[in-house]
Amino acid sequence: MMYPKDLKYTKEHWWVKVEDGKARIGITQRVADFLTLITNVEFPKVGDEIKIGDTIGIIESQKTTVDLSSPLSGRVLEVNTNLINDPLPLVHDPYRDGWMVVIEPSNPKEIDELIDIDEYLKIVEWEKATQKGVGRI
Repeated sequence: MMYPKDLKYTKEHWWVKVEDGKARIGITQRVADFLTLITNVEFPKVGDEIKIGDTIGIIESQKTTVDLSSPLSGRVLEVNTNLINDPLPLVHDPYRDGWMVVIEPSNPKEIDELIDIDEYLKIVEWEKATQKGVGRI
């Protein structure tokens, strides 16, 4: 399983790409591997103000429903509405076509708390070794 090295990550299995004062956010392949036959995807509205930990989406699949808690605070600038009609990129291409939202971060300290690929991979390996699934994301 490959994880892009140029992204930041969270312990809750989000990836974040910060560019030009914007943060593009999506789920990692670790989460995508647990999703099969996605039946519904919900997102916040453009313009919504969110705080870290707020629910910014829901993914319903054949196996589970996942409430997605935001890794950053800020204002929603874009939502990948293509995923509503075709959620397959969430599973098959979570780092490109499967991105979920773009926000304008309001707290730079939260960005500093994101982890790099090496730390994220340690978390993934620990979960595999202890047979833990993904927690709340």
